[in-house]
Amino acid sequence: MSFQFKQRSVLPGFNLTLGYSVLYLSLIVLLPLATLFTRAASLSWSEFWAVASDSRAVASYKLTLGASLAGALANALFGFIVAWTLVRYSFPGRKLFDAIVDLPFAMPTAVSGIALTAIYSQNGWIGRWLEPLGIKAAFSPLGVTIALTFIGLPFVVRTLQPALQELEIELEDAAASLGANRWQTFRRVIFPALFPALLTGFALAFARALGEYGSVIFIAGNMPMKTEITSLLIIVKLEQYDYAGAAAIAVVMLVASFVILLGVNLLQWWFARRHNGRG
Repeated sequence: MSFQFKQRSVLPGFNLTLGYSVLYLSLIVLLPLATLFTRAASLSWSEFWAVASDSRAVASYKLTLGASLAGALANALFGFIVAWTLVRYSFPGRKLFDAIVDLPFAMPTAVSGIALTAIYSQNGWIGRWLEPLGIKAAFSPLGVTIALTFIGLPFVVRTLQPALQELEIELEDAAASLGANRWQTFRRVIFPALFPALLTGFALAFARALGEYGSVIFIAGNMPMKTEITSLLIIVKLEQYDYAGAAAIAVVMLVASFVILLGVNLLQWWFARRHNGRG
């Protein structure tokens, strides 16, 4: 006679944990989103389209999405270099350098915006050198991109570090012993192993940038049709007591963000499936 014992688990059973997870997500995520869509639904379709497709709103979409994408791509590149340096090399001040990466997490966003404005303005430490070259950093779309890059860097670095630590150096040595050069080793061994983590960090930095407000409004200048981000436009609508209009613009950004992040997740799934199939 064989006896089948129930596997012990530290946490309660599946039904209880699943119910708690659904309840928690419903209260924290789904309910506020449902309220947002309900508020936007108070508008007729023509009214919704008039608000969502207004030239000022469209300009803010382009700036927000474009600057967020540019900042996330910059972080994907330079965040990879920073993470690689912190994991693969030992040097004086390494722990301090590693702690500095988390400063955008710890600093209030308003403080970050004021500091960036002071640095990149016309008379700032860096801005004074860019101005003679015809580069206007503060109060321009470039300033918005700089701010979004600043707040997104930790997401890429902290996502890549564990993946780099788990990457076996012996695989690189084996590739070199088989005649692969550095580029071939990176392209065939290192990059496929780190790409899922890199893509996750990119998605997190991009999502964080889409909703950023505090660090951007100081360096952007907030000029309608030029340097006004969507978050600020929503605040303007709320200050005018146009709650339905603010909800309509928020729904547009929410749907656009969801589609883009879904595409990133599908790309990550496709790459993982293809890579595992090769393996």
